[in-house]
Amino acid sequence: MDFTGFPGLAGKTAIVTGSTQGLGADIARGLAAAGVKVVLVGRNAEAGRALERELDGRALYCETDIGQDDQIQRCIDAAVARYGRLDILVNNACQYADRGLASSREEWHSTLDTNLVSAAIFTQLAAPLLPRGGVVVNMGSTGGKFGAAGRALYPASKAALLQITKNFAVELAPAGVRVLAVSPAWTWSPSVEQLSGGSRPAADAVGAHFHPLGRVGSGEEIAAAVCFACSDAASWMTGVDIPVDGGFSILGPDRGISPRAWFKELAP
Repeated sequence: MDFTGFPGLAGKTAIVTGSTQGLGADIARGLAAAGVKVVLVGRNAEAGRALERELDGRALYCETDIGQDDQIQRCIDAAVARYGRLDILVNNACQYADRGLASSREEWHSTLDTNLVSAAIFTQLAAPLLPRGGVVVNMGSTGGKFGAAGRALYPASKAALLQITKNFAVELAPAGVRVLAVSPAWTWSPSVEQLSGGSRPAADAVGAHFHPLGRVGSGEEIAAAVCFACSDAASWMTGVDIPVDGGFSILGPDRGISPRAWFKELAP
């Protein structure tokens, strides 16, 4: 995919949390290809340094525990010290462990701290450095929009992230800073790879039941949406969610199949 056509990105600096693997790494690659200097944030130093080498002068790895405010500030300081500016923050880091209704208080606190509170604090500390035209992108999810048995922590955190996207967009608008969310559906990522036994065709076959476009998404496609959100092409957009979900969110429980077809298949 060609990432060079997004206006206004070249020469800017972005911090991408949770960018040492999976979707975060794909977003970092996309931004770097668009001409952005990227600060890679995560705790896996080996993976972070490997991606830093791959991006060859376009990235800086900063080992950071986003649950610690002082480490968040150190990361922001490192970005400015290296590149002289900070224009973009992508709050992507999250954890997926979820036992639904059976989740303990400790598990609730852990997930919300990573998926929600740390994004809020990162935004709080980065906002004073963002110039007019700066952008914050919060990575939402279709999981934050619909109910699902056996899940509670991850969906609640993503729903709340979509809400603070609106709040922060209003608060930061006078400073000329935009805040947007990007919400993927099923995307080829470490979790989907594990569920499918490493088979992309198998993932696409299962995903076709829930995505009208007939497959799961790719990390490049999500990265392209993030690049668009951060670019001048989206300069009149703030406080909204951009669904990049293959049509997942337009379906109801009937999966877009007519009542006639369901009665033919299921009626006694």
